[in-house]
Amino acid sequence: MSDVDPLEVLAARAGGPRSARRLTRLLVRSTQQVWRAGPRVLLAVLGLQVLAAAALAAQILVVERVLTVILDVADDPDALPRLWLPVALLALVTAITSLSGAVQQNVERLLGEKVAAAMWRDVLRTATGVSLRNFEEPTFFDRLQRVETNALFRPYQVTQGLVIMLGAVFGSLGVGTVLVTLHPALLPLLVLGGAPLVLTSRRESRLEFDFAVEQTPALRLREYLIGLQTGRDEAAEVRAFALARELGRRIDLLYGTYLKALRGHILRRSRLSALGNLGAAVALAATLVVMVWLVAEGEITVASAGAAIVAIRMLAHQVQALSNGIRLVFESGLFLDDVDAFLTMDPGQGERVEGQPDPPSTFELLEAEDLAFTYPGSEAPALDGVTVRLCRGEVVALVGENGSGKTTLAKVLAGLYQPTGGQVLWDGVDARQYRSAGLRERITVIFQDFVEYGLSATDNIAIGRPDDEPDPERVRRAAADAGIARAIESLPAGYDTILSREFPGGRDLSGGQWQRVALARAFYRDAPLVILDEPTAAMDPRAEHELFASLRSMLAGRSALVVSHRFSTVRTADHIYVMDSGRVAEHGTHTELMAADGVYADLFRLQAAAYMPDAEA
Repeated sequence: MSDVDPLEVLAARAGGPRSARRLTRLLVRSTQQVWRAGPRVLLAVLGLQVLAAAALAAQILVVERVLTVILDVADDPDALPRLWLPVALLALVTAITSLSGAVQQNVERLLGEKVAAAMWRDVLRTATGVSLRNFEEPTFFDRLQRVETNALFRPYQVTQGLVIMLGAVFGSLGVGTVLVTLHPALLPLLVLGGAPLVLTSRRESRLEFDFAVEQTPALRLREYLIGLQTGRDEAAEVRAFALARELGRRIDLLYGTYLKALRGHILRRSRLSALGNLGAAVALAATLVVMVWLVAEGEITVASAGAAIVAIRMLAHQVQALSNGIRLVFESGLFLDDVDAFLTMDPGQGERVEGQPDPPSTFELLEAEDLAFTYPGSEAPALDGVTVRLCRGEVVALVGENGSGKTTLAKVLAGLYQPTGGQVLWDGVDARQYRSAGLRERITVIFQDFVEYGLSATDNIAIGRPDDEPDPERVRRAAADAGIARAIESLPAGYDTILSREFPGGRDLSGGQWQRVALARAFYRDAPLVILDEPTAAMDPRAEHELFASLRSMLAGRSALVVSHRFSTVRTADHIYVMDSGRVAEHGTHTELMAADGVYADLFRLQAAAYMPDAEA
């Protein structure tokens, strides 16, 4: 990834001189986004906006008629019956205005939810589609944090801003048309009075975006610390080490710093808002002075002046609404640029999305030649010149001390990381020639930190092939191969039991049982290559022995790459590679490596000595 954050570029552009064109672009994009999410609902909102605007214009005309009749009644009491019809019409258009507003609020909420749902689909598709390498970079998590936060309410906010703007435009057209008929000089003054609000609204939006970008790292840390105190997995250790006070202290410090910054931010926004409203108030006062002068000069009647006052207040409200709508669109537009920068991310180095073939359904020889890999932000390579071979049907082991590069190599071979040097060959063909997703479909990986899904036992296993409908018989066969079938069948709802106490009727499994569920998921996937990263870390010695004793029969001709730091479990592997500081220190069978009396033999004896003083020499 580039060291330049696209959001900084967007923020710089946001304050440029092309704000009118930018607003037009935001309005077009927002309208397209809302239309794609719910075209019929948007049409309903537009219909309600037109109805409300017509009702506003009618109110002014009816008010003028009511005032005219009232003044006539003051001179001629017999004219009172003429008052009932305009009063009834006034009540009717007022009711229509109120009703359309109430209905519009609910329809607007539905539209916002539709837009948010569409946005979340795009965000999650991108988050799960980018290279795993991105998840090693703090800047990616900062960006993802902002996107996750803004995807919750910004789509609704931009919808709301667009709807408010449309309503204000329709309302202003209706009220402005009537106001011009009363006297042409009144409208220009009010329109000019709205300019300060529009200008300050744009500046307020920029301030809000800059503040959010600045606070993202601290807010992400705060949420992480809160998660430590509220998470189920962390609850035991937090209590065992009495961490609540220390974690709370750190959260309080972060909150204190944030609130101090927030006070300054609010003060700056308040100053801008006050400036805009002051300009609008001055314009309104000037308009009223002009109207009084027009009455004094006999340019308009008293009834028309009264209607004009109502129109002026309505139009001022519409201008204020237009300003708020523009502010929401500008503000949300900046954050949606943030989302767009995320959605248009390059999937990642080496990620092939389309236009390339899938690899063969199986392979005879998988080779890694002179592989190199360096984590983002690190200077030392995690892998350096690694070469390994895996033939069809073989069980190959990777062993070595912690940090030697075993898991990194497994992830590169699985296509989760793209090598920064060297190549992975499937029957002599560079894996980069194949579609990434198609390559990963030929591989099943169970990591040491596998996911414990809060789903049913069936789903926990069948999720190994997420694009297929769960096959109950196949699920049971995979569970039996992994040695977890009996435990699942003893659960209250058997394979339908939710494997989490966080949900009603759910049950927990032990660490070893969860590891067998993860193995069942790997067997259910039925890929030609199975990568097992510390597959017995949570198992007791007997279960571990049983698993490796039956591993070949369970693989049924498939190839396996077993990553382990337990040398006793890999003795029967067809070939063993010993990793040390990102390199292959030595390789061979167990017998060959023991005879070589190198790193493998030393580490084997160290582990064996803990159990048997007279360990194999």
